[in-house]
This record gives sequence, structure tokens and C-alpha cells, in this order.
Amino acid sequence: MDTKEKILQVSLKLFARDGYEGVSVRNIAEELGITKGALYKHYENKHDIFDSIIQRMEKMDAQKAKEFDVPVGTFEDAEYDYRNVAFGDIKAFSIKMFKYWTEDEFASNFRKMLTLEQYRNPKMASLLNQYLTGGVIGYAKDLIGESVLNTKNSDKDPEILALEYFAPIYMMMGISDSMENKGAAKEMVEKHIDYFMGNLR
Repeated sequence: MDTKEKILQVSLKLFARDGYEGVSVRNIAEELGITKGALYKHYENKHDIFDSIIQRMEKMDAQKAKEFDVPVGTFEDAEYDYRNVAFGDIKAFSIKMFKYWTEDEFASNFRKMLTLEQYRNPKMASLLNQYLTGGVIGYAKDLIGESVLNTKNSDKDPEILALEYFAPIYMMMGISDSMENKGAAKEMVEKHIDYFMGNLR
């Protein structure tokens, strides 16, 4: 791992532990065992490091989207794909995303940083909404809404169903942070999904 990458990884780890506002360039340099001057050869300032973290997450997000057998983009852009997604595909996608946000070190630290900073930094709150709350609920609403069109639950509000589906998954992300056995958290999420989908059919 080169120095620039080490700076990025260590910075995000510190931001996840102490919050973005609570970490200085001096703290990052000390953690790495380098001088501030050496750090400035790679990044102009702390905000430059943060921008690089966002760029990395955008790239990782795009790569993840290609891996899953679920629609990409809005319902208006991919109506056919949304209407033909299977319950099994939604479950597989949800489990993989849960593991990604809890077990991938970079993604997990990014989530923790946003969670810590959401109440004091509007940009962090917006990013949390984009990656893990409002944006996910909107996506789940389209996925689940189309999946229940021809079931006994076709009269239910898709947005409420999306909240009922995703809220426990999101809660388990936070709970899993303090669990030594990450597999147990994933199993609980799987049970929730099976129970939820069993009631939809």
C-alpha cells in the first residue's frame, strides 16, 4: 500500500472513531508516523482527503451496482427491470449490501463517520441520506412496490412497506458494530427478510 493510500485509509478510520470534525491533519500524520509536511505532499488539506474518500465511495458504489441482479437507476428509466425483479434477487442484494456496509472496512468506516457527523454537518447528513437512509428507502419502495402488485398486499402503501423492510436491516448494521460474531447479525437480517417476504406473498 503506497503512502497516499495509507493516508486515505488511516484518515477514514480516525474519522469513523472520532468524527471528521474531531480529527486534525496533525492527528492523521501522528497516527501514520509521518510529518504534516510529508502528508501535504499527497493531499492539500483535510478537506482534500475527505473529497478523495467520497470519490472512492462513488467508485465502489458504481462497481457494486454492476454486481447485483437488480435494477439500476430510477423506476422511470428501468420500468421493465423493476417489474420483473424476483423476491430472491431482492433478498440476495440486501444480504450482500448488509455485508458490504458492515464487513468491508472502507465502507463500514464511511458509514460510521456519516453516522457520527450527521447532526453537526449538513453535508454528512446529506451523504448518509443518499447512501443509507432516504435514498435506500426510495429504491426499496420501487423494488417492493412492483413486487407486490399482484399479491394479497397490492393495496398496501409501498413506502410504508419499504420502511418496514429496510429499517430493521439498517438497525442491525449499527448493532453488528458491537458484535464479535458478524455472522449472527447477518443471520438475523436473513430471518427478517424471510419473515417479511413470507408475509408479502
